[in-house]
Amino acid sequence: MWQKALDRMLRTMLQQGSLTIVMPDGKPCRYGDGSGVPLTVRLHDTATVRHLVINPELALGEAYMNERLTIEGDDVQELLGLIVKAMHNAPRIWWQKPLLEMRHVSRRFTQNNVLPRSQRNVAHHYDLSGELYDLFLDADQQYSCAYFRDQSDTLELAQAQKKDHIARKLMIAPGMRVLDIGCGWGGMALTLARDYGAHVLGITLSKEQHTRATARAAREGLSDLVEFRLCDYRGVMGAFDRIVSVGMFEHVGIPHHKVFFDTIRNRLAPDGIALVHTIGWMGRPNGTNPWIAKYIFPGGYVPTLSETAVAIESSQLWSADVECWRLHYAYTLRHWFNRFTDKQDEVRALYDDRFVRMWRFYLAACEQTFRHGPQAVFQFQLSRKIDAVPLTRDYLYQHSKRDLFKNAAE
Repeated sequence: MWQKALDRMLRTMLQQGSLTIVMPDGKPCRYGDGSGVPLTVRLHDTATVRHLVINPELALGEAYMNERLTIEGDDVQELLGLIVKAMHNAPRIWWQKPLLEMRHVSRRFTQNNVLPRSQRNVAHHYDLSGELYDLFLDADQQYSCAYFRDQSDTLELAQAQKKDHIARKLMIAPGMRVLDIGCGWGGMALTLARDYGAHVLGITLSKEQHTRATARAAREGLSDLVEFRLCDYRGVMGAFDRIVSVGMFEHVGIPHHKVFFDTIRNRLAPDGIALVHTIGWMGRPNGTNPWIAKYIFPGGYVPTLSETAVAIESSQLWSADVECWRLHYAYTLRHWFNRFTDKQDEVRALYDDRFVRMWRFYLAACEQTFRHGPQAVFQFQLSRKIDAVPLTRDYLYQHSKRDLFKNAAE
């Protein structure tokens, strides 16, 4: 019964590609039109087949993690690319539609990230061993989308270009007071202080990030310009000339979108500028992928442009500029995936085989969603005053620091 249901589902979904699935009884079933890279997947038990039929987004990642689904050559990138393209373009089988609708309707409840829940969610991902992130991030530990002026850019160059692009949008000048919401390991805050002369308060809920960022500031002699604080964005007081938030809005949760932007408006000086950099969903508002929500980012949510715009408008902020980055995160994730794979023996020593498979799946799934699914990165430049930024974008592209960054990276 379950094997027939899976066969029907895959024949509906996979119109392209070349996929052979060896069922638990040893029977090979072929799907797609024979194009592309041929892939062979083995399913090792009937329970996995049943789970794939009922809840494929959750089941696929769990089966790969637990080696109940294996890929010939372990080409998880190619398999996920095929599946993401199919799920984005082909109709879903009828029995999965109620589950998808329930996920959509319940997203406000699952995204209710009050402070205690936010702290637990952050700890789940960002309080993993700092050594893990050292293995695959750039030297500045930028754990967000880089900015590729050319696809051949190194990860270090692209991350430097990202920070420069953001600093240009913020029009940073020496002496400005800057709030960095979700400061990570401190790279953006330290850059704004060291290279632009700003006084920066960086806030995070991650104890691991706070400890490392504070140590970095002391090591670089920047403690007089940068302070890192264990603090929720809702607990910040005072006024700031500039506010920046990179890769944190995805953790706010739908019920708190307005609170987030109200906080930005209330903390921003009258002529100030804010920059919010976030992953964005290009389709209809949807629930978070259940595997990602369970294993990687509990409480996380990728907002649509429309959902974000409503919250910005209700907070009486000007959207001075809205920019959409396409494919930049796919390129970033491929660098991370390759670096992680090269160091997977060291990751295995920190954790175990299952953790390695879980993170390979996570990085590959995210990359393929940015390549073939409805996902991109939005940058919102915000202000309280209509004339806080220049009339055109020309100021962003004058006197580029690309050559300086390129020489430094080399």
